[in-house]
This record gives sequence, structure tokens and C-alpha cells, in this order.
Amino acid sequence: MIDLHLHFDGSLLPRTILELAREQQLPLPAEDPDELKLFLSAPEDCESLNEYLEKFDLPLSVLQTKEAIRKAMYTLLSSLKEQGMLYAEVRFAPQSHLRKGLTQEDAVKAAILGMQEATAGSFFMAKLILCCMRGGDNQEANRKTIETAAAFLGRGVAAVDLAGAEALFPTADYEELFAYAKDLGLPFTIHAGEADGPESIEAALRFGAARIGHGVRANEDEKVLGLLRESQIPLEMCPTSNVQTKAVSSFLEHPILRYLRSGLKVTVNTDNMTVSDTTIEREYRRLKTELGMTEEERKALLFNAADAAFLTEEERGRMKDVIGRIV
Repeated sequence: MIDLHLHFDGSLLPRTILELAREQQLPLPAEDPDELKLFLSAPEDCESLNEYLEKFDLPLSVLQTKEAIRKAMYTLLSSLKEQGMLYAEVRFAPQSHLRKGLTQEDAVKAAILGMQEATAGSFFMAKLILCCMRGGDNQEANRKTIETAAAFLGRGVAAVDLAGAEALFPTADYEELFAYAKDLGLPFTIHAGEADGPESIEAALRFGAARIGHGVRANEDEKVLGLLRESQIPLEMCPTSNVQTKAVSSFLEHPILRYLRSGLKVTVNTDNMTVSDTTIEREYRRLKTELGMTEEERKALLFNAADAAFLTEEERGRMKDVIGRIV
């Protein structure tokens, strides 16, 4: 399995958060992992993306030291490895980890160290995507994220992203930021077409995004669907999460397989394993049992993920060889 859209802070196990909080003597709303999960997972009837994003406050509170970031990344990736994952791209916003004096570079170095420790000597591979954040007052922090990603590109970091409250802070407002990323030779994906409409996807494509995060609302504009079909820019779709954030009304209404069947390049991802209480295996299982995904479609989705990944051609070839043997 491959997961290209996986948020670090939204995927930590409750027991990891408990352990980190105890080490740092930080208060938590519950001391039992099952009880704590209630504060970390979004409900099925979550009202919006903004409500969904509130679930990140608690995990971020324990990820403000180098050791906590290293340990949490190691634990998360070790868990993915145990699930039989082949490859994951884990994204996080280094600017969200500075409350206790870390720099963005400190946060990235700690995450890379945890990643290296978890993947050493293993078939499992992982890379990082650094998220810039939507907001009204973080232009300087976002430029620093771009510069930090450029400094670590190919040394653990694969790309940059734009995340956060899409409906409140439109994608079109970030053209200058991604022109800067392009100048520095950084590949990028952008969250678009989730809380905002197809115009958000169109802006991301115009900026030169290599992939689109979610893109679930592309079907609201035939022109945007045509652009995606023609360009074969991959969509990082996250079905369970898209239902919770009200990007789609129900799992049965999710367009992922319709997109695939109409020639769009789509991939399956978890978004946030803990916030959405899911795994990549569960996402595929639901596509099969609830939407009628065939074995050929499952195979196509896996190969799409390998094609879309921020890998070297040599890495991609090896990944596709493995997929070909297991599906």
C-alpha cells in the first residue's frame, strides 16, 4: 500500500500522545488511550473542515520539542511499516512546532531523524512534505517553510504543500508563494477543491502544482475536470475524511471511482488516520464493499499512487515492480 496524503499530527496514536504528554508533564483531558481517542477523532457528523481541524490542537501541544517530534515520527512510521505499507509521504507544518523555541529547521531535522530510524534497513520508504499554512498573518513563516524545504530537498524532504482553512483563505491568494517555490526548484502539491470549489483547483493548476490534495469538488466544473483529465495531474483523494469535512455528502456519493473511470488520475489516501479513525487498508476495503471497486481498479489506483509519488525514476521503478508482484 502507498499513502501520499498523510498528516503527521492527525495520525498519531493516542498512546503516543499519552506517552509524550507524560514525559513533558503536560495535562491531557483523559489518561486512558480509548478515552483520549474521543478528543482526537472527528465525529461522523462533523459539521465542516474547520471543526475537523480543531482535532489537531491536542496532538500539536505535545509536538513542541525535538525529541517529541523525533519519537512521534519514529512511532508513526514504525506503525505504518507494521501495517505492510510500501511507501508513505508524511506531511506537516514546521511553523506549527515553534512554541517552545524550536526553529523550523530544528523541527524538520528532528522529523527526518525519526523517519531515518524507522526506515533503516527496511523495505518501507518514507519522505516528508512540508506544509505552508493558510492564514492572514503568516507570510513570513510560509516563505521560511519554502526555504527550509529547499534546504532539505532530496535529504528527507520531497515537496511542499498548502494546508489549512481553504474556504477562508482562497488558493488564489498564494500565487506569489508558489512562484517562489518554483524559483527554488521545489515540487509542490496544494490542498484544493475540498472546502472551496473548483476555482481553487484551477488556481493550483495555474501555479504549477504537481498534484492536488483532495480535488473532490472538481466535478462542479466541466472545464476543471477537462484540465485534470488532459494534464493527468494526480488527485490525492481521502474518502473517509472528505465525508467528515462535508466535501461530499456521504461515502456512497464520493466521486473517486467515477473520476477513475472517466480517465482522471486519482489515488487513495487516509489524510489523518487518527482524526478520521482509518487506515489505508480500511479505505480500500470501503471502496470495494460500498462503492464496488474491482480488482483491476484497485490495481490501477496502486499504480497511480506509484506514478504520482515524489520519487526518483529508479525508486518509482522498484515500487512498481513490487506492486506488480503483489496485486
